[in-house]
Formats: sequence, C-alpha cells, structure tokens
Amino acid sequence: MVGSLGEGKTIHWSQPGRIAAVLLLALSVLVPSCGFKALAAETVVDALGRTVVPGAATRIVTLGSDVTEIVHALGAGGRIVAIDRGSKYPPEVAQKPNVGYRRQLSVEGLASLRPDLILAAEDSGPPEAVEVLKSLAIPIVLVPQDNSPQGIEHKITLIAASLGLEDKGKAVSAEVLTAFQAAADLASQIPPERRKKVVFFHGLVRLSAAGAGTSADAIIRYAGGLNPMDIVQGYKAASEEKLIEMAPDVILMMGDGKGGPSAELVFGNRALAATPAAANKALVVLDGAYMIGFGPRTSDAIRDLAKALYPEGE
Repeated sequence: MVGSLGEGKTIHWSQPGRIAAVLLLALSVLVPSCGFKALAAETVVDALGRTVVPGAATRIVTLGSDVTEIVHALGAGGRIVAIDRGSKYPPEVAQKPNVGYRRQLSVEGLASLRPDLILAAEDSGPPEAVEVLKSLAIPIVLVPQDNSPQGIEHKITLIAASLGLEDKGKAVSAEVLTAFQAAADLASQIPPERRKKVVFFHGLVRLSAAGAGTSADAIIRYAGGLNPMDIVQGYKAASEEKLIEMAPDVILMMGDGKGGPSAELVFGNRALAATPAAANKALVVLDGAYMIGFGPRTSDAIRDLAKALYPEGE
C-alpha cells in the first residue's frame, strides 16, 4: 500500500521495517519540537473509546470536512496548521497546507508539520498509518461518524472538550441542533404520497449507490425524500435492471468542482436513461462536504435539498 507524503514522496507500507523507521523519524521530529510532558489538560474519550489527553492543542491538524468546520465554528480556526483534501469550508482553509486524502494518510508527512494535536474523522486511514499515529507522543482524537443530530452534537462536544472550549461547544451545539430540528421538521411535513424516490451516486463509472447507514441516505430522509436503495447497507453497485425496478424520481450527486456533472452526462448513462428521473432531467448536484458532512451546516443542506426536491413548496 502506498500513501502520499504531500510533496512528491511516498510511503510504502508493504516494505519491511518501513513503519518502524517512520515511527522513529516522527518521534525525533515531534518530541523536541513540541516539548511533550505531562500536561494539566482534561481527558476526552474518542470514537474508539480511548482516553486521550489533548494537551495544549495550539497546532492542530484536522482530518474531515465536518471536523474542520466544527473547529472553525468554535472560533479556533487560527490553531489549524493543516487540513485534509476534503476540507474546503470556510474558504480560508484553502490557505492551509493540505495532507491529502484522509483515508490515505502519510505518518511522515503529518509528523513534518509538527502538530500538537490531530483531530481526525473516525474513518481516517489506512489502518496501519492510524496505528502508528496512535503510538506517537502526539495526541490523536478520533471523532465519531454519526449521521444524526445527536451525532453532530457529540462531535461538537468532543472537539470542544479537546480544545478546552466546553462553554463555546455548548452554545454552538444548541444553535446547530435548533437549526437542524427546524429544517427536519419543515421537510417532515411533506405528505407520504408526494415524497420522491431519490438515489445518490458517488460517480457514473461503477454507479455505486448509497444504501442504508450512509450519510447520503440520512440526508435524503431528513430532506423528505425516500431512498429505494435502503434495502442494502453501505454503498452497492446498482444494475440497469435494479434501477428500472427502483424507478428513482431524482438522481442526487456531488459536484465535481467544475460546474458538473450535467444532466446530459448523467442521463446519457444507459443505466439511468430509462428512469423517471431521466424523463424529467431531475438531477440535483450539491457540494459533497456540505451535503453529507453532518456538521454545522447540515441544516442548510437539508433545506437546500428539500427545496430542490419540492420546488413547488413544502
């Protein structure tokens, strides 16, 4: 397995002794620069049930768009020294060093940034890299992935505690939960007979559709839609026959960053061309992190998707 180092280097996890060498290098970089010692800091319990002492948390790496947005919502964006590729909001994060895709992390690349805390989405990887990071002197707090308002509250509470901002965390949680509930309540007023069947696809090559347990499935439901793919767990390939059987009214996709994908491209796909969605050119495209991040802006995403699904009014 190969992970990007962010500056033209790679780490080959399959090479014997490579992880050990990286560990030694990371320790040599981190310990002198951060001056680690027993710090009088609160402990937190992360997504894996680990008790972590966050420490000073003045140089933070955030991995996950929701994690990055929450740190900014807490007023601690100035402490961030690097982000992952998926973190694009607020706009000023584009000025931060980027460590690449959070599921293909490089220990060496992260260590070179000399952070004193890593806040990482629970699905960060690869597992080998996360294990090495957990063994370093630098604290790493894994933030749970939970596609619910309670999950957002848990994320905010955990991150706020890690940063010593518990009071601010309570205020942000209250604001976010109130907005989320208002958006969900509005969408819930859509009568059953008007609810549209919506299928979310990651891309058009393999037509991998979102089933139950995914953030896309959750946002569809909160916005008043029905997901005919919820009969399966996770992301599964959807055949032409299956799509005709499900008869989705709307296709939902993430933006490609270039103004697409277009309805012509999506419904030019043979498997999608025979669906009711194709007949009406019913395509909704939203920014990925905004739509499925389940962070501070999720209430806005629910409203935007609901308006797109039911433009005649809720």
